[in-house]
Amino acid sequence: MRNISTIRRIGCVILLWVFVVFIPCTLLAQESTKPVNKTVTRLAVIPFQAVTSPDTSSTVRCPICSSVNSSGSIVKGAERILEEIFTDKLRNLKDVEIIPSARVAGVYQRISADFLKKPLMQIILEVGNELHADVLAVGYVYRYRERVGYDYSAERPASVTFEIHLISAKDGSTLWRGIFDKTQKSLMEDVFQVSSFLKGGAKWLTARELTKLGIDEVFSTFSGFEP
Repeated sequence: MRNISTIRRIGCVILLWVFVVFIPCTLLAQESTKPVNKTVTRLAVIPFQAVTSPDTSSTVRCPICSSVNSSGSIVKGAERILEEIFTDKLRNLKDVEIIPSARVAGVYQRISADFLKKPLMQIILEVGNELHADVLAVGYVYRYRERVGYDYSAERPASVTFEIHLISAKDGSTLWRGIFDKTQKSLMEDVFQVSSFLKGGAKWLTARELTKLGIDEVFSTFSGFEP
């Protein structure tokens, strides 16, 4: 009987040793194989705006960086079209959470009214702070002229100019800037546009199609949010 009791005691000690030594190691090994969660970038798209020249000038300044850009007539609602196309492009980025546009618009309108006489950048950063955003997208349309005619016969081509900034909500620095200024021309007028002409399907584009082409073009320079 004593031998049986001794054996049982030895068995309990061995079992306890297994739990103390092997199980923590196993859990540690499992934990180490779990994928590390990447930081998600919270991005707010400030409502895009149409900017026209206050006089008869054919140029306009960017409200953010004061760059001089060509301007012209703007079809009503062009800024919303640009914002929609750009936001759709952002959805292709990994680890990016786009804050709902309705919420961003509401916060922007309220803060704009409260800080009416404050600098634009201060208003934008206030919006980012309230939304807990990491990055703010700000865009402007300077020209948006619709095509007159058809796909393969146009009396007047589409013409679009826009500028977009991705701004750090932390310090207001520009992380990326994209600018597009193009009036579609036929190959007879400008043989050097053959690449973009073919990208557009070798036809006369609508202003929306030209805008989408422009977004793809400027976004090719975007390398991500990492410094």
